[in-house]
Amino acid sequence: MKRKLYATVGISAILLATAACTPTTNIRGFIPDQKVIGAIRPGVDNQSSVRAMLGTPSVPGTFRQDRWYYVSKTSEQLAFFDPEIISQEVIAISFDDRGYVTAVDRIGLDQARDINPVDDKTPTRGRELGFWEQVFGNIGRFGGSSAPAAPGP
Repeated sequence: MKRKLYATVGISAILLATAACTPTTNIRGFIPDQKVIGAIRPGVDNQSSVRAMLGTPSVPGTFRQDRWYYVSKTSEQLAFFDPEIISQEVIAISFDDRGYVTAVDRIGLDQARDINPVDDKTPTRGRELGFWEQVFGNIGRFGGSSAPAAPGP
């Protein structure tokens, strides 16, 4: 009887450990339908027709308002580790001055660039307050008003 109990507990522990090691897959953003993307025709479709086919863009162009981006990303995360990007696709659609499509570009994970943001701090002017100054700094500042009330009409 004890052997069955130990075997059941052991198998349960192994199953729990295996389930805990299964990565979590996260799919975020716009998942493009390849047929719909292929149906966009430069010179024929415009911003209205693209919006009707694909919806609102994930990101409109920051520096160029004539460019729309549809972004999708799939990542996996194992337990408490940082997520790892498995696939990423950006559909970039360019428009001319009249709002008609000029190009449809696909940008994959292989074209992505790693960036290292600067982690310096921006200095601010003013007084540095310590913990106790922040806690007790306003005591006595907001007392009752000693000015007489304004007379009525």
